Amino acid sequence: MLNTISKSNTDLPTPDYAYNLKLLGYSDQGGRPDGVQLMVNKGHAIVGHMFSDGFSVIDCRDPRDPKPVAYVPAPPNTWNIHLQSHEDLLLVINAKNMFAAAEFQDETEYYKGKLGKKVGTADTMLSKTRDWTAGLSVYDISDPANPRQIGFMDVEGGGIHRLWYVGGRWAYASVLLDGFTDYIFVTIDMADPTNPKEAGRYWLPGMNAAAGEKPEDGQARAGLHHAIVHGDTAYGAWRDAGMVIMDVKDRSNPDLIVHRNWSPPFGGGTHNCLPLPDRDLLVVADEAVLDNCADGIKHIWLFDTRELSNPVSISTVPIPDDADYVNKGAHFGPHNIHENRPDGLVSDQLIFATQQNAGLRVYDISNEYRPDEVAAFVPPAPARLMDKRPNREKVIQSCDVWVSKEGLVYTSDYNAGLYVLEYQG
Repeated sequence: MLNTISKSNTDLPTPDYAYNLKLLGYSDQGGRPDGVQLMVNKGHAIVGHMFSDGFSVIDCRDPRDPKPVAYVPAPPNTWNIHLQSHEDLLLVINAKNMFAAAEFQDETEYYKGKLGKKVGTADTMLSKTRDWTAGLSVYDISDPANPRQIGFMDVEGGGIHRLWYVGGRWAYASVLLDGFTDYIFVTIDMADPTNPKEAGRYWLPGMNAAAGEKPEDGQARAGLHHAIVHGDTAYGAWRDAGMVIMDVKDRSNPDLIVHRNWSPPFGGGTHNCLPLPDRDLLVVADEAVLDNCADGIKHIWLFDTRELSNPVSISTVPIPDDADYVNKGAHFGPHNIHENRPDGLVSDQLIFATQQNAGLRVYDISNEYRPDEVAAFVPPAPARLMDKRPNREKVIQSCDVWVSKEGLVYTSDYNAGLYVLEYQG
């Protein structure tokens, strides 16, 4: 896909395992090697930090020599882990820094459910004492090495978790608002980027505690991770509540099309719902959230969506088996997938997915009933542990992936920095 770059770099880390993905460049992101979501804009990787707070910009115009050029700190007690860029705009989430909070030092507490109760936002009286910033920051990145904040939308509650924005008037967010048990779906009017405004909301029944709604007895964590929007349809990944497909033609009043959940018997954690509209397919990744597969083996599913109101699961991608990843330590299984953003590679044949301690994998889904792994890259152990929580292991946790139209692959890690790869499949 990319013309081979002949210049060599002998100072690169040696991967534990790799094929059809060639390592071109590496950056420790200016001594902040922890990364969560990443975007690439005008040849610059923009990476949100999990433990260093804020976000960094790395100049990758020479993919063999990525150079950190900017770091923007987060407000006190605040996460900037997720962000979206398109053309000259960068949208950055602001939310309570969950993994720095005492109540979530045991990460199982973050994923068990009733998040709004634990944070205190489900009780609107408690939420008034917040010591974090909650909302959406908007930056001008016409010069990506010098982000300049131009707007902010405040939200009442825990803050925003993740966004979807690919230009135009509308952005979409998962937001932990006062009075709700967990993150819900919110549409945002970006007509004036200096003054973004909430437009509409959707939540599953039982989530609006302030209105007296109660979740079902024994219900696991029901909260939106994020939605991908294609046209007037939003495909929401609702963690342990599965997949929620919404009609958003009226952005002020999103409406349910269908809700599907396969947890139990499977372990939940639904993280991405990527539509492939030209093939009537939907790629759905369930995130592995606990160490040593305590939440079970997680899958990346393919759904047939010819009848959108009745999506049918037809296959899963192969589970990495080239090493004993279950017992390697930390999380094994899907985290994120490349989401076919218009400024990068758009493919309905290849799926790029991070598998945490099993690194990055690429899947050929040309036969949707029998996906095949066609490339892999497993980085070496991190040089140091950035995760400040107790009892964490110094193990790679490949987190996010972004792919250029030419086949350059960028992948982040909770502990191990930014890798720039070339897909050679």
